[in-house]
Amino acid sequence: MKIIVDAMGGDNAPVEIIKGSVQASKDMDIDIYLVGNEEIISNELNKYQYTKERIHIINAAEVITNDDVPTKAIKTKKDSSLVKGLKMLKNREGDAFVSAGNTGALLTGSLLLVGRIKGIDRPALTPVIPTSTGCSLLIDAGANTNCKPINLLQFGIMGSAYMKKVLDIESPKVGLVNIGAEEGKGNDLTKESYPMLKNAPINFLGNIEARDIPDGSAEVLVCDGFVGNVILKFMEGMGLTFYSNIKNIFTKNIFTYLAAMLVKKGLKDFKKKMDYTEYGGAPLLGIDGVVIKAHGSSNAKAFYYAIKQAKKFTETEVIAEIKEYIHKTGEGSFDSDE
Repeated sequence: MKIIVDAMGGDNAPVEIIKGSVQASKDMDIDIYLVGNEEIISNELNKYQYTKERIHIINAAEVITNDDVPTKAIKTKKDSSLVKGLKMLKNREGDAFVSAGNTGALLTGSLLLVGRIKGIDRPALTPVIPTSTGCSLLIDAGANTNCKPINLLQFGIMGSAYMKKVLDIESPKVGLVNIGAEEGKGNDLTKESYPMLKNAPINFLGNIEARDIPDGSAEVLVCDGFVGNVILKFMEGMGLTFYSNIKNIFTKNIFTYLAAMLVKKGLKDFKKKMDYTEYGGAPLLGIDGVVIKAHGSSNAKAFYYAIKQAKKFTETEVIAEIKEYIHKTGEGSFDSDE
């Protein structure tokens, strides 16, 4: 299997990206293609011992930064690591593409260069978030701030396929994020989307309120990108605040420090469970190719897991499953009266 890596994308590129990629090449049966400045990548690779045949360098002279305007960057920086990597994916020179770079550029480039799955109206950014019972998939988390009911329907179908195939959940529960649990709650978008999701071939449990998300009531959380991004950023902020407060409590004095020692293992296990790096990146579902958006601040560990996620995404043929859903159901449209 060939994994294409944007070696120049992200806050910690290329150092952490390359470090994570080298480790992945040792632990997984994959070849890695590092796309970026050949001289910089070569110098960084010289720090490590690895199987030379497993890691390849594809030179790219330009870099798309977070300050670049996505559409303009894709059209003008054709020799960038992101554009070259996506073109390789389109030309089937690799099985998956992983980048921690500019999210907007990755989404735009994926649409323009790789293309959507036929029948999918809009692709979605879908991070996995930790819950008390395991994890849930948030779809969409920022790719589409304005959605139509057909988009939320397709989000539910794609999210269900991903959780079933990649995370081995036989019948993932799909919830529509709303301001109330009752069927008639919400705005026009959620009211119109509800019956469509209800009649879809998925395990739809109905509306889910934000307060029920952390307990894992649903494995797939369907919403538009505006709502999803707010949820994601709020959870990230709450996590940081929680860790900071816990640390302050247990380092207050000698007695609290001793108490911390007694529950050290439990705290360590909890931190691991809530650590975003354990879940890799966010797949762009709806694109006709495996594209993973790693967190912009990914360290080597996070990027390692993003590569691992790309590998399993490819192996489990999620895209084929989505295509089958869409083909069977007339491009994902369900009559609420069925």
